[in-house]
Amino acid sequence: MEPSIKTIQRLIETFVRDYKNRPSIRSNWKTPLVAVADAVDPLFRELKRVVGPTHRVPHDLLAGAKSVITFFVPFDHRIPKSNRDGRFSSKKWAQAYIETNLLITELSRFLVQKTEEMGYIATTIPPTHNFDKLKLLSDWSHKHVTYIAGLGDFGLHQMLITEKGCCGRLGSLVTTLPLEPTKRPEKPFCLYRANQRCQQCVNQCVFGALEIGKLDRHRCYEICIENDQYHRELGSTDICGKCACGIPCSFTNPVKDRKGGPCPPRLTHS
Repeated sequence: MEPSIKTIQRLIETFVRDYKNRPSIRSNWKTPLVAVADAVDPLFRELKRVVGPTHRVPHDLLAGAKSVITFFVPFDHRIPKSNRDGRFSSKKWAQAYIETNLLITELSRFLVQKTEEMGYIATTIPPTHNFDKLKLLSDWSHKHVTYIAGLGDFGLHQMLITEKGCCGRLGSLVTTLPLEPTKRPEKPFCLYRANQRCQQCVNQCVFGALEIGKLDRHRCYEICIENDQYHRELGSTDICGKCACGIPCSFTNPVKDRKGGPCPPRLTHS
């Protein structure tokens, strides 16, 4: 099997397509996006500086790392649409969170196996819950790593906006497989950052955790814990997602083909 990003893309697409056809799965996903970062990209060190010394770089996870494979698994439109209204996250959104985390866990193991078949090594990283519960900072931020890989750009809501929007789940793994890095976007994907004419994600946050230029992580997490209790029969569902649903960047890059300003590296600790 020839090691290339196209090979990885095909493997991920096939896995997700087969996974959603399992009888036990209720959620549905659109075709995933894939991007690759160079394991020695200078932004990894910058990320460690911004987030803190506990945030790891690729070589902390795997000696001899060459690449970081990142991917975005977009939700089917019906999942975010179900989560637009009300105080608590919808059951469909909560169920998709659980099932997508399981999908990413199994997909990562599958990619490790395929990488080994190519004669290389890879290491998996949990899709979530790898963060400090007091500081609410992760030791490996999938959203920042996928930004470094060029999968998308940050929005006002401080989530990653991809060409297929922000409603979905991110994953990444470190590998010794040498792959061509993906270029980062040159223009913003967020309408607010492009022209200051959109604040819908702030309006969607009915809990006051999100403001322009500021995210109260602790307030946000309090709401996530409320949702966890609300959906406790499903399992671990400490999520919300209101700020991502029913807005221009839910399913697409709304700035595409419009004039936007430059998009220099922006790594925030939120």
